[in-house]
Amino acid sequence: MKHILCFGDSNTHGSTTEFLGRYDYDDRWTIILEKLLGDGYHVIEEGLGGRTTVFDDPFSPGKNGSAAISSILQTHKPLDLVIIMLGTNDTKQVYNASVKSIAYGVEVIIEKIRKEDMPKPEILIISPIRIEAGIEHGRFESYDISSHAKSLEFPLWMKRTAERTGSYFFDASSVAHAGSDFLHMTKDSHKALAEALCPIVKGIIG
Repeated sequence: MKHILCFGDSNTHGSTTEFLGRYDYDDRWTIILEKLLGDGYHVIEEGLGGRTTVFDDPFSPGKNGSAAISSILQTHKPLDLVIIMLGTNDTKQVYNASVKSIAYGVEVIIEKIRKEDMPKPEILIISPIRIEAGIEHGRFESYDISSHAKSLEFPLWMKRTAERTGSYFFDASSVAHAGSDFLHMTKDSHKALAEALCPIVKGIIG
């Protein structure tokens, strides 16, 4: 059995774009991916709304991904592959982070994964979908117009991080997009992302 950990934020949790809810179990990309992979693969869904790479949310504690990764790894080990899709929440105004810094936050998480006392899993970095223009007028007050601009740079910087760390890379925005709330993936995008990832995952861990 191959074990795959999907470590992400609300778009891994399955938050809907139309309202403050969660897509049904069978509509989330993590679950669709497991079904597409077939027998012999177990996909572990570890998505938390608001999760960042390395930043502490002053309004909602417990969102720092680098602080959580060690306990999550120990909970689910052994793992064959860790998929990281983070960065969206790092674009919030409160962090004032450059995209380069956000990508480095992913690198910090990778360093922690490789230092754990466990068989070393392969790592796949997924560059998050674009935050759509207009986010500053949406229901999420933490984002401004710069959040959209920063998200456009995700693929460049996340790919550089993948190359520097010897990780695999995929750009989610090549197949998936946000819906009416400018931030969360549409149901169709969950399906498209899973379909795109299936051959990539099989190519990485067989």
